[in-house]
Amino acid sequence: MKKFNSVVALTLLLSIFFVACEQQDEQQATVNQDVPKDVLTALKASGFNITDQPPIEFKEGYLVEGDIYLTRDYIMKSRTKSNSFTISEKQYSTNNLVATNGNRNITIFARAGGAGGFDAITSAAIDLAIDRYNAENLEITFERIDNIRTADIVISRLNFLFELFGVLGSAGFPTDAGDPFDDISLSGVLNANFGISTEGIATIVAHEMGHCIGFRHTDFFDRSISCGGDPVDEGDAGIGANLIPGTPEGATLEAASFMLSCTDGSDRPFNEDDLTALAVLY
Repeated sequence: MKKFNSVVALTLLLSIFFVACEQQDEQQATVNQDVPKDVLTALKASGFNITDQPPIEFKEGYLVEGDIYLTRDYIMKSRTKSNSFTISEKQYSTNNLVATNGNRNITIFARAGGAGGFDAITSAAIDLAIDRYNAENLEITFERIDNIRTADIVISRLNFLFELFGVLGSAGFPTDAGDPFDDISLSGVLNANFGISTEGIATIVAHEMGHCIGFRHTDFFDRSISCGGDPVDEGDAGIGANLIPGTPEGATLEAASFMLSCTDGSDRPFNEDDLTALAVLY
């Protein structure tokens, strides 16, 4: 599988790494971050791999497994939950899902152009990702709006340092109240620095939207399927890894699910199993 490579010359005392839920380099190094020991212990107990892909301080919490944003409170709370479950190689959802009441429109804000905004290619990719969901006649629809204050989900640009380090995007999972996660952080240099097409960026955006409405990685039980390297099991992580009925056994790279852990930047529209999973959940 084609791998991205990012070489950044910095005078900071940081190691170079390329990491995302969507992509990880097999020669990945570690960013020198002082993540508290209790956070590392809690993450490890929840099933996250903290060695091959160390957590990174991010916003009000940590970026885990490349694109999963968890607050410290959530991490510490999940430590007390049972992580016992049976792995079956199919598609999975989190314990919390978005409450639809039969029909729910989720509004999205993403700034186009200007300071902190996205270029035309990325902006078009966001629209394409929304269109892909809306084409499936689900109980949830998505609408891009111009008012950040009333948006259910805000897609904001990553800090430029994370963009330089090759982080592609991040998101969290639905709330206990049945609302989608309200924030997606997205790189604004996916086309300029990595040459990813509109369709490839749309796949990344759709992937992060998938997390916001409750999708786990299709290959969460073995990230090497899409990322290469040694097998890594993300585990239940206190979030849930619930079998979605009707999805076939055996995640494969060839099936090209939009929710595979890692990407080569190619276009991955919903495959038949993704459509089944979407229809079951929503």
